[in-house]
Amino acid sequence: MPVAYDEIMKLLPGLGRDDDSGDGVKRNPLDAFIALISSISSPLLWTLAGTGLLKAFLAMFVTFGWMSATSDAYIVLYAAADAFMNVLPLALAVTAARHFKANQFTALAIAGALVYPTIIAMNDGGSHSFLGIPLVIMSYTSSVLPIAVAVWVQSHVERFCTRILPSAFRNFMTPLITVLIMVPLTLLTIGPATTIVANGIANGVHWLFTTMPWLGGVVIGGFWQVFVMFGLHWGLVPIMTQEITTNGYSLIYGPIAAAVLAQAAATLAVMIRTKDSKTKELAGPAALSGFLAGITEPAIYGINLPRKLPFYFGIVGGAIGSCMGAIAGGRVDQAGVFPSLIGLPAYLATPHFALWFAGVVIACVVSFVLTFLFGVKDDEIAAVPPAAAVPAETIAEAEGIPVSAVDGDSTAPARPAARGDVSDKLPVADIVIGAPVSGHVIPLSQVPDPVFSTGVMGRGVGINPADGRIVAPIGGEVVVATDTGHAFGIRSDDGAEILVHVGIDTVNMKGDGFDVAVEKGQHVSAGDLLVTADLGRIAAAGYSPVTALLVTNTAGYEAVTPTSEGSGVTAGDSALIVSK
Repeated sequence: MPVAYDEIMKLLPGLGRDDDSGDGVKRNPLDAFIALISSISSPLLWTLAGTGLLKAFLAMFVTFGWMSATSDAYIVLYAAADAFMNVLPLALAVTAARHFKANQFTALAIAGALVYPTIIAMNDGGSHSFLGIPLVIMSYTSSVLPIAVAVWVQSHVERFCTRILPSAFRNFMTPLITVLIMVPLTLLTIGPATTIVANGIANGVHWLFTTMPWLGGVVIGGFWQVFVMFGLHWGLVPIMTQEITTNGYSLIYGPIAAAVLAQAAATLAVMIRTKDSKTKELAGPAALSGFLAGITEPAIYGINLPRKLPFYFGIVGGAIGSCMGAIAGGRVDQAGVFPSLIGLPAYLATPHFALWFAGVVIACVVSFVLTFLFGVKDDEIAAVPPAAAVPAETIAEAEGIPVSAVDGDSTAPARPAARGDVSDKLPVADIVIGAPVSGHVIPLSQVPDPVFSTGVMGRGVGINPADGRIVAPIGGEVVVATDTGHAFGIRSDDGAEILVHVGIDTVNMKGDGFDVAVEKGQHVSAGDLLVTADLGRIAAAGYSPVTALLVTNTAGYEAVTPTSEGSGVTAGDSALIVSK
């Protein structure tokens, strides 16, 4: 943690290291815990999903006799599938160190000690001690909480060392002292305490699903998509991982597949039932994404939630199917499996797989039939076109923007533009929207996030930024200004509602690297500074800097036409023309 770097950051408001959370925002304990788990877990999910799926397929191959569990090929492939989960504390050490602003390599040294072979060998039930202090040796393979808490304490130890050590010795003495303190401290106190807590929670969940499985299935499965909408599912991630570590499998995973596929089935019903061609264009890929990959954001935000009934019917079908799946003992024995058709082999460990699978089928049938019969009406289709913007409240939920930060109704028709606001060469109703940042313009379909690329939030473009100076693309009132600085909503004087989203998944950075220059309710002119984003920090955090520029009330206009796709622009240059 270089002192010079910290001193420079103090001179740059909004970019300094204000607190352990990395964003300076005060949260209640639940919000803080969810933010922590989201920050340290989300970078690992795709690797966990991929390796978990490979492990599931290997289990299927052995079950059906297609491969021998003693063959060299199986051993090699199983190592590839299982290794990441076994060294999970090492991966979590890196992401936790980023979150807490600690030294990543020192964190790796601490995590490495927890899974060091000789330490693992000490977990033999015998009596062990450290300098006369009894050691409670536990298995930290695949654990989550011990290393997260250890790295948090590490960050404080490093800050203390930085303050008291002379600069000539600081670089090598800080890691020495930190490791010397943290490894014994973790093995003596942090590790056993957090493991006991985690095991207790996992055992409590296990008790619920074994004594009242129907209740666990209804709560987890029926409301899973609601949890996802509000980010509450992150709080369940360490519990599911700990379940696998403690019991060898997770029961929470069991009901999720029915809930996810039920929403996809509701979207499929909308696609078949509607007579609107644009709805079909959006609903088809959204349903396919949900069925094959378990990615339901396009389906929920673009189809089901705006129409309400399909979303509710998806919950009903998911609750019924999840209840059956929980009664069947639905489970997976590896973390990170995406609940989807491709991921079905991961559920083969379920004791009554046929009953579990029947629950998934029933969930899909119920949600499909209810949506087909009652969830899509012609007047509703007319009232909520598929190309319409998602309401501002929905955008807020999708992108981590507090709902209270959103004013008005983003689905309201736009007011005509005044002639003086646009070029004389354009029709009276046309509105010119400028580029919010200098860079290279790409089609919206190439923005690496399905929530944007599918157009469910509105039409627009993406921009690969050349610098981090993000400006207002049009004059108007700032109706959304996130504390994290990653997203802004502007309602123009002409009625157009514009969303500027800086980077992909940058909400997870919690404001680190963003210096916000405006606040909600403020009136801005085109070209006024909204935020300064540190592109280097965005890249270092592993996120794409692509900035999305969207017209969120697209339905109120005849067309939203990109003017600079495939070319470079300077901030303020024409990027979109909105035609009434």
